[in-house]
Amino acid sequence: MNVKFSKILIPVDGSEASMNASDYAIFFAKSNKSQLIAMHADEAYHYTNDLLIEKLDTITSVDSIVQTIKQDAERWFNDIKQKISASEIGLRTGLVVSSKSTEDTIADYAAHEGVDLIVMGTKGAGLKERVLGSTASHPLYQNFIFWF
Repeated sequence: MNVKFSKILIPVDGSEASMNASDYAIFFAKSNKSQLIAMHADEAYHYTNDLLIEKLDTITSVDSIVQTIKQDAERWFNDIKQKISASEIGLRTGLVVSSKSTEDTIADYAAHEGVDLIVMGTKGAGLKERVLGSTASHPLYQNFIFWF
């Protein structure tokens, strides 16, 4: 049986694990002539607290926080764009800032986009998380296929 993937999602957060996973996503996209979708999901309340603690003097509003999230995501998306520049892979990008959990946001985005495969890195600490990753081990992903 030959499985074909038409849309592949790579959630990125700038970590080494997520950027390494993008290499696998690119490999699958080339092999299947698939569309690659890179996305970043951010929990607004979590990021807000981190930024206000770390950069209290420079962050003054929610708009500037979202702008910082956007700039980070654009940097990660540009790294992926450079990796595929010589190929014919179609790349779309998405940024979702939500009060939902990262897991819920990624699952909702994948379902909305009709994604066939999610490729994400792992950096979890427990056995289950080491095998699947803390986000990938979430029950919401039971209907998707993972590569790590």
